Amino acid sequence: MRKNLFVLAFLFLISGYAWSQSVSPTGIWTNEEGKARFEIYQCGDKLCGKIVTLKEPTRNGKPKMDDNNPDKNLRNRPLLGLEFLKGFEYTGNNKWDNGTIYDPESGKTYSCFMKLQGKDKMEVKGYIGISLIGRSQTWTRIK
Repeated sequence: MRKNLFVLAFLFLISGYAWSQSVSPTGIWTNEEGKARFEIYQCGDKLCGKIVTLKEPTRNGKPKMDDNNPDKNLRNRPLLGLEFLKGFEYTGNNKWDNGTIYDPESGKTYSCFMKLQGKDKMEVKGYIGISLIGRSQTWTRIK
């Protein structure tokens, strides 16, 4: 009986490790409001992300631009295709950290981490300074 419990515990640990190694945030995601879809992809040895669709891609018949960017030279770039996630590194325990997230609605860039909460759910938290203070969203993977 004791041997069976040991084997069962060992298999549970191995399957948990295998799950954490096989699940990746790469792919297409949407935010809670469903305003956009994002592609998270490998860029070098880190992860990045770009906007691939917008629920409302145009304003006054023209593509939406990065109007709120603090750099006036970047305000004429379209939001579609905009790389807004940069520099995420895997830090263990299904978490990618040390990245930044750009919010085109405010024109601000925040420190950010992404943590998988399952195969198709992910917490994305932007913050200033320490991660205890900030704003989280749950993103859902698009299949």
